[in-house]
Amino acid sequence: MEYRMTQLEENIKEIYSGLGISSPYEIDPYHIANEYNVWIYFHKDESEVFKRTNGLYSLYLDERLSPQEQWQDFGHEFGHVVKHVGNQSRLHKPFRKLQENQANNFMFHFCVPTFMLLNYEISNYLNIKDGIKFISETFKVTEKFAKKRLIHFQNQISQSVSDHYFKTQMRMLYPKSDPNNWSDETKSLLDKLNRQVEKKKQFQGV
Repeated sequence: MEYRMTQLEENIKEIYSGLGISSPYEIDPYHIANEYNVWIYFHKDESEVFKRTNGLYSLYLDERLSPQEQWQDFGHEFGHVVKHVGNQSRLHKPFRKLQENQANNFMFHFCVPTFMLLNYEISNYLNIKDGIKFISETFKVTEKFAKKRLIHFQNQISQSVSDHYFKTQMRMLYPKSDPNNWSDETKSLLDKLNRQVEKKKQFQGV
């Protein structure tokens, strides 16, 4: 099956590749933070991140949380570092909510990257304890987090299978639907539409 990653999934793959990380066992938040000029601190309050005037970031993790929850919070706050700049408290509520949703989506993909998931035979694990346990133990996240990520991944896999089947059927019924037979004008129009869709996905944090 051909799986086409979203722009966010591609971006996260690029981040990890740039850090020389290709498997979950190589993931080290301190290494990631160091490479992105992020200083990690712990306090007895909710996790948050601030950008200092010198361009460095201070990321405070809630010391009351488990190591798995701290890693998840790191993923969320790192999402703000990568995607957003400035002090969120000064933003209007709707825009702040948008950034929080984007950071949450980033967190799920960053803590359990799709390009790493594709290396494992877990496409049949939907709401099965073995699959949830595997993701939880392999990527050092809570089982609740693993379940949400697994369901999301399954939905993506199902969509890819559906898209592949649809394209195959269309090519059989309508040979001209094969991209190899499209005119340059049609290809140009579709490329433009695809770019618009990708921009919308980036804005929504997908």
